Amino acid sequence: MKKTHIAIGVFAVAALAGGGYGLWALGMSQGMEMMSAPIGAPAGAGGNGQDPSTWNIPQGEAATRRHMENGIKAGDVDPETGLTVQYYHDPMVPGRKFDSPGKSPFMDMMLVPAYSGADTADTSSIKVSPRIQQNLGIRTAVVGMGMLAPEITASGAVQWNERDRVVVQSRAMGYVEKLNVTATLDPVKQGQTLLTVYVPDWIAAQEEFLSLRKMKGDNLQPLVDAARQRMLQVGMSTAQIRQVEQSGQVQPRVAIAAPRSGVVTELMVREGMTVQPGTTLMEINGLSTVWVQAEVPESQASYVQPGVTVNAIAQAMPGQVFEGQVQTVLPQVNANSRTVLARLVLKNPGNKLLPGMFVQTRFMDTSRPQSLIVPSEAVIQTGRRAVVMLAGEDGRFSPVEIKTGIEFGGQTEVLAGLEAGQEVVLSGQFLIDSEASLRGLEARLNEPGESAKYTTSAVVEALHDDSVTVTHAPIPSLGWPEMTMDFMLPAPDQLPRESLKVGDRINMEFQLQEDDLPLMLGVSPSGGQR
Repeated sequence: MKKTHIAIGVFAVAALAGGGYGLWALGMSQGMEMMSAPIGAPAGAGGNGQDPSTWNIPQGEAATRRHMENGIKAGDVDPETGLTVQYYHDPMVPGRKFDSPGKSPFMDMMLVPAYSGADTADTSSIKVSPRIQQNLGIRTAVVGMGMLAPEITASGAVQWNERDRVVVQSRAMGYVEKLNVTATLDPVKQGQTLLTVYVPDWIAAQEEFLSLRKMKGDNLQPLVDAARQRMLQVGMSTAQIRQVEQSGQVQPRVAIAAPRSGVVTELMVREGMTVQPGTTLMEINGLSTVWVQAEVPESQASYVQPGVTVNAIAQAMPGQVFEGQVQTVLPQVNANSRTVLARLVLKNPGNKLLPGMFVQTRFMDTSRPQSLIVPSEAVIQTGRRAVVMLAGEDGRFSPVEIKTGIEFGGQTEVLAGLEAGQEVVLSGQFLIDSEASLRGLEARLNEPGESAKYTTSAVVEALHDDSVTVTHAPIPSLGWPEMTMDFMLPAPDQLPRESLKVGDRINMEFQLQEDDLPLMLGVSPSGGQR
């Protein structure tokens, strides 16, 4: 049992370190089965009864060497597996098939056998036996629908809600006789008398109006209307004029009432002062709602939109949550902290939140539509694209390119590439992905009609009529290690043959081809010969 655990660990470490060489280049010890394609040996082919000297040799290569020793070729039955050999192939060029075992003509590795009944003809997926899945701890999850709303936290300071501010002004010249509010930040209620002003100019206008009403005669109504108009001109309101009419007495004083409840934030008048029309007497700010200027990281600003629900807590009132919403995102970025200011409006029951308090806010856009979501651990970020391993029937796994959205709480939004109900691999997908890269499946992830291009440095080993043998450096984007292999040459007018010489060090550009050698697109010298 101990040997089994050690072999599994070596397998996993080597697969991660080797990238694309991955599962093909690794042997398994007792209790392990290798993949049936393209590694060659089907489930149950390796492990028990195998010569320990071959444990460090890949299963496909070990099977090929055994076939060469026993004279087995395509069409024969492998006595160890009991399956018929269909053909031999190079995992890097799966479209080329050979009848006899031997060394690959394309690169420095052995061909591997493909067996009938092992579903090796499917080159769009990888098959993993149930025993291997158990040993690797492969877990899957179902693609589902859900609403993924990122929760963003930000701190901010409470401020007056400027939209709840009112200004109290004098409408006429007069003298402040009585002031009921004597200090800033005094609370006031709507309708409360703030101050009383004696207005001499109103006396003459009111007496004229009352005198004309008492006179008897014809055609006096135009004069009464003119007197009423003069009371309006000296600053009296319609309510004050109505009071004069109903009482029949001069009203030389005016009581100025609070237009709303709140706190006096500015007080510019004292008793005995003379005030002029338009003089600001005081400012009142409501406290039923307050503003909070929250500093949101620039990278998360796109998730904070007007109308998004906000919850806030203050250290001064632990346990109490204040609700509100985002009013606007100010068009300004702090160059030092790389934050944007979001203006929030919070309800303030009991007027407990006071300007200057610090609060911690949480944003969550619950209006987002539902979308496909998968666990974030299922997504493989290659740097060029996002890929998931799709679990199919009969132990088959295939790489699928997806377009991702936001990520939050260990879940990732999928915008394209998957359907609800499909299964994706959560653990062990990197090992499967390395095998997929080896088989060239990653190249099939390009959109239709589009061929990915790759570049690498290489040394020319041999020239042929329509191909060239080179030893190239590792290609991480394909998961290829350093190896010697063949590349197909384009037409001579596209790449003159005299531009290549054995021993030259070159930089080359190429693209993969379906069921054929990679096609060299162009070369440039990298300096000198080997």
